[in-house]
Amino acid sequence: MRRAARLALCLLVLPAAAAAGATREQVRVVGSSTAFPYSQAVAEEFAGETGQPSPVVEATGTGGGLRIFCAGVGPRTPDVTVASRRILPSERALCRRNGVADLTEVRFGEDAVVIAQSRDAVPTDFSRAELFQAIGASVEVDGAIVPNPYRRWRDIDPRLPDAPIEVFGPPLTSGTRDALVALILDQGCRAFPAIAALPEPERAGVCGRIRQDGPFIAAGESDTVTVRRLAADPGAVGIFGYSLLYENADRLRGAALDGVEPTGEAIASGAYGAIRPLYLYVKNAHRGVIPGLDGFLAEYVSEAAIGPDGYLAERGLVPLAAAERAHQRAVMAAGTPLSDD
Repeated sequence: MRRAARLALCLLVLPAAAAAGATREQVRVVGSSTAFPYSQAVAEEFAGETGQPSPVVEATGTGGGLRIFCAGVGPRTPDVTVASRRILPSERALCRRNGVADLTEVRFGEDAVVIAQSRDAVPTDFSRAELFQAIGASVEVDGAIVPNPYRRWRDIDPRLPDAPIEVFGPPLTSGTRDALVALILDQGCRAFPAIAALPEPERAGVCGRIRQDGPFIAAGESDTVTVRRLAADPGAVGIFGYSLLYENADRLRGAALDGVEPTGEAIASGAYGAIRPLYLYVKNAHRGVIPGLDGFLAEYVSEAAIGPDGYLAERGLVPLAAAERAHQRAVMAAGTPLSDD
């Protein structure tokens, strides 16, 4: 079955190569902007160690990456996508419709959704409920669910800064946006009785809808711009993956979430409350066909990369337990197909 799929890909490669004048010689990776530094580091390490062309890595966001990845099989489509959440059933269905049926899913580490501020800002401890009140499109006020009236942090709670609410957060294409809703907003909104009493579909709609009237600014997939804005404005708050905070610890500080600061130790131990796994998705039909793909994948899940002393840990990746790393490495090596469960 696998050989047949690879043969089919070869038949696709040849006409495309003839039309373009050359076959694709580089691995192509798309996906999460949070994991972009990891993929880029692995690509550089792979190229340096093997002398093969460095894989092309694009930060498209998790959702955007999966759409591109699921567009079909063949050299015009990516080989790998990196995601800061698990693939959705709707995305699996899109893949299947476009002939991308044989995938391998590998969890390669952990990250967290963090709240960050300038190092010049007063350290703040936010609760999930307060963050929901700050950026939810509709909130509960005096027992009624109304359009969000809050413009300043102190309007929510007198202990919070007397500053305008200005939150730079992830765009719709980002897996961090999905994690923000699932790990912070959906839990924070349940602190309010009128919202908690809503039937499930309606409650999910209220809890997951982010305001669009100014205080929340979708920052796009360019993390550099967000860091620069936060560093220059002590009143602003950013929401993104831990790896970006780790890389910019000289300019940014992590705000506590429900009393726990976002440190690597707190994430690894589970003490921090907004932890999420990171995934690689691979088209098995491309393995053995696209030059360098198998070697790149082996490098990505190697102990030298994802272990506690690996070069990705130096960039903020929170390693999995040793047994889990070994298991995920075996899944990658075998090309174990992702089940529909």
